[in-house]
Amino acid sequence: MDERRMTMREALNLALDQALERDERVFLIGEDIADPGASGPTAGLSSRYGTERVLDTPISEAAIVGAAIGAAMEGFRPVAEIMIMDFIGIAADQIINHAAKMRFMTGGRTTAPITVRTQIYGGLGTGATHSQSLEAWFMHIPGLKVIVPSTPRDGKGLLTSAIFDDDPCIFLETIRLQGQRGMVPVDPGFSIPLGQADVKRAGTDVTLISYGRGVVESLGAADALARQEISAEVLDLRTLVPLDTAAIIESVHRTTRAVVVHDAVQFAGPGAEIVAILQRELFDRLSAPVERVGARFVPNPAPPALESQVYPNSEKIIAAVHRTLRWKTTREGARG
Repeated sequence: MDERRMTMREALNLALDQALERDERVFLIGEDIADPGASGPTAGLSSRYGTERVLDTPISEAAIVGAAIGAAMEGFRPVAEIMIMDFIGIAADQIINHAAKMRFMTGGRTTAPITVRTQIYGGLGTGATHSQSLEAWFMHIPGLKVIVPSTPRDGKGLLTSAIFDDDPCIFLETIRLQGQRGMVPVDPGFSIPLGQADVKRAGTDVTLISYGRGVVESLGAADALARQEISAEVLDLRTLVPLDTAAIIESVHRTTRAVVVHDAVQFAGPGAEIVAILQRELFDRLSAPVERVGARFVPNPAPPALESQVYPNSEKIIAAVHRTLRWKTTREGARG
């Protein structure tokens, strides 16, 4: 398969480009997505496909998603962009009470094959109302699929799958990963099935479970841990719904320890569900309680010195791993 090195931004652009070329039912809708204003994954696409298929809209997230749902009911495959994830709440009624429930309320006669692309700006000093990672909201809604890529390859493959999926997909793009580079298949047919996690690094002593930017921090932690002769496996979930519980259980069954990492706040975050699964399925197998490393439960501060204290990083992950290792030693010593 022919591959080319590109950034995450370029990989997403290629996925959108190829989807528009492949199927005339695909169109893009959102704020500032047409040239010359477009500077992200939609750059250049309105010049190639025209403004009837790359639609600039007024600043109304409710209208963007509402129009996308209506078009989907008529047979189109819209890709709606919510520029910053914090604003997705304005379209919550359309997403939660219409798109997510359409298949169920019509007995399968009508679906809403929309993809809602949105960006997480956390870590860029954009403040409390422009930095939230809200994926846990949508994991809680039956009927939605939630996708968070960590590499350019995964970005292209997962976005392609989302666009041609018959159910509504929430596709989260992490702005801090937009410049990340990697090898990406350029074949228009390349896609990655939703619901399949990926082992980014094999290990034997502990499993680091993450997605999005947390995978990058987990890989950095795994490198540092290797120098301490601790072997960490890094499992990239890629999709939160559907969640690859089989891959999670298989990995932790081997390592017997786990740390869950995510940029969403730790309290009631995605890691809570993963911990519950592991506690239920592997209670007698675990060598230590499952650790979580998430964002602090505070509104995100804008000053970089403060903001850096909010999010997970490699050092916090390493400390969590050491807690799982010390716990086993302490427990065995107490029993002895």
